[in-house]
Amino acid sequence: MTTYRIGQFAAKVGLSTYTLRYYEQEGLLLPHRDANDQRYYTEADVKWLIFILHLKGTGMTMSQLKTYVKLRAQGDATTDQRLVLLHDVASEAHAQIRALQNNLAVLEHKIDWYQGKVDATIAEDESFEAYLNRLDQEEKHD
Repeated sequence: MTTYRIGQFAAKVGLSTYTLRYYEQEGLLLPHRDANDQRYYTEADVKWLIFILHLKGTGMTMSQLKTYVKLRAQGDATTDQRLVLLHDVASEAHAQIRALQNNLAVLEHKIDWYQGKVDATIAEDESFEAYLNRLDQEEKHD
């Protein structure tokens, strides 16, 4: 079995040792201890932490992560609760994605508007608001 000391583990998962210790304090990661009470981690810990990082990447809060970890530790009896939690997080992530897509669309329109000004393909006196209205009208006619 391959084991990793905290520095090796930190390098393997791309986090600092400080962050790993914080995750330990928060109960998200439980290191193993050897006969000298030195912490070590295994490949299973790598997989677990990568999963936690995926959850975190969806926007899952520390509180939600801690709840998930506690429920998981309680076993299969909490599957329904974990499912509800994960559905809630997924819904929140989808809402954030939609908001980001909307914001990105406005940004891209602004870029196109500026590019049109530079290329002289948009009238010099056309405001961004007028440009958006024109795009909206063109879209409705398509």
